[in-house]
Amino acid sequence: MISTDFGDVIAERMRAEHRTLATRWFERLLELLPVEARAVFPSDSLLDHIPALILEISAYLRNPEDEAIVANTAILAKARELGALRHSQRASLHQVLREYQVLGGILVTFVLEEMERLGAMPPASESVVVVSRLNQAVNVLSQATVETFVTLYMQTIAEQKERLEEFTRIAAHEWRQPLGALQFAVRLMRHPDLDRTHADRTWAAVERNVQHLVDLTQKLEAIARMHGSGDNAVVQKVSVTAIVQEVARQMREMADARGVEIRIAEDLPTLIVDVGRHELLLVNLLSNAVKYSDQAKTERYAAVSRADAPEGGCQIAVSDNGVGIPAHALTVIFHRFTRAHVDREDLSHIAGIGLGLAIADDCVRALGGRIDVRSVEGEGTTFLVTLPNAPQRV
Repeated sequence: MISTDFGDVIAERMRAEHRTLATRWFERLLELLPVEARAVFPSDSLLDHIPALILEISAYLRNPEDEAIVANTAILAKARELGALRHSQRASLHQVLREYQVLGGILVTFVLEEMERLGAMPPASESVVVVSRLNQAVNVLSQATVETFVTLYMQTIAEQKERLEEFTRIAAHEWRQPLGALQFAVRLMRHPDLDRTHADRTWAAVERNVQHLVDLTQKLEAIARMHGSGDNAVVQKVSVTAIVQEVARQMREMADARGVEIRIAEDLPTLIVDVGRHELLLVNLLSNAVKYSDQAKTERYAAVSRADAPEGGCQIAVSDNGVGIPAHALTVIFHRFTRAHVDREDLSHIAGIGLGLAIADDCVRALGGRIDVRSVEGEGTTFLVTLPNAPQRV
């Protein structure tokens, strides 16, 4: 049988077999993308994009003069959504391009299969036209996906460059003071007439400034590890109580110096969790609670307790009765290099460059959860951390 319009035949067959073709494409994508099978298209809506794109290509074969794909804003939106998805999955541009090359290859193979199934060859001109239309359709969709991918990629580069420049400015400012103090102390210690009292004070200043540099470096290292490929998470079943007790032990000297009692509830949950990130999260939240305790209050505390949580998860509250956070700062306190009390002279002695809560937010996101904050100036602050009971697998 030889069709007088081979394009119509192939278009009808593609429509009938679009889910089979979609399955072939999906199977090939598993070989290309740096994610597990269920993350290639992590939702039913995105999974439905594959057969939808193939159906649109079949319509273009039937009516190319209508420029159906170019004019179809809905199908182009799906292609752009795939670009955004691949960007979020950290795929490479090469992988995105290969994705559509594979689709084109599958569709051309399908045409050859249909020619064999028909048992006769259509005119060569019709075969060339059909393959050409397939390639044109795939190229249109590929271009929409790639443009979105590249746009987001360039935005990411610009944001990273901006953050790097901001980090360089602030880190240089923060390092300058302790390094200057150390430089002065070294010169002072060499003075031949330095008495014991001044020597002790100088050594104390050296210790304070070295500790300041150590704390700053550790926070920067924590941020680097959060996004580094070498971050080997230790995921295990652990009692949150045990983690909080270890954090409280680490902070005992700091809390005692400020007269802050660390309270730990008895009913904290047991989770399957990345222990390192969970500990780092609590260190930063409790550290903030202790640092910003209200010295005007006779009783000062930082408490970790259990709160109501959605099904399948748990919620932990880290609360204090400290100075609180200004309302205008609540929307930005998780941003890097943001400090909520820069306008308060009475708190200017508190060391930090605004990385603690940014690290806490990064930790929570890496754990598959979220963090919310409630605060009233002069009364205190509560951070609500919502986490899954076990790591979410894709």
